Amino acid sequence: MTPEIQTYNNNQSAADKAICDLLANEICKHLPAAEYKIWHAHPVWFLDENPIAGYSKLKDSVRLLFWSGQSFEEENLQPEGKFKAAEMRYTSAEQVNVKDLKRWLKKANDIQWDYKNLIKRKGKLERLK
Repeated sequence: MTPEIQTYNNNQSAADKAICDLLANEICKHLPAAEYKIWHAHPVWFLDENPIAGYSKLKDSVRLLFWSGQSFEEENLQPEGKFKAAEMRYTSAEQVNVKDLKRWLKKANDIQWDYKNLIKRKGKLERLK
């Protein structure tokens, strides 16, 4: 985990830090080829400069976001935004089902929409994998 992401996690309440640390460790473990950094003020993991997964502190929870998550066909992930993203929200680390998270991260690696070129394509998403 980068110092910037650890700082982000450390700046959360104890309960939210536990969620963030768990998510960061699992994402790093299951997406070893991904680059990661603070992007738009949140930890985000990228494959070939394309955002794949990330998390952010919301008012009442920590949101785990998968940019291509709507294509995972996972009932527990909720649609987010107008593109293909899907999310899961947590209020405690105990709510994180590591088995589900591992499966979602595999799908995040295998199912990708091209967010990197979204602006260049004037808002049109194309499937990469």
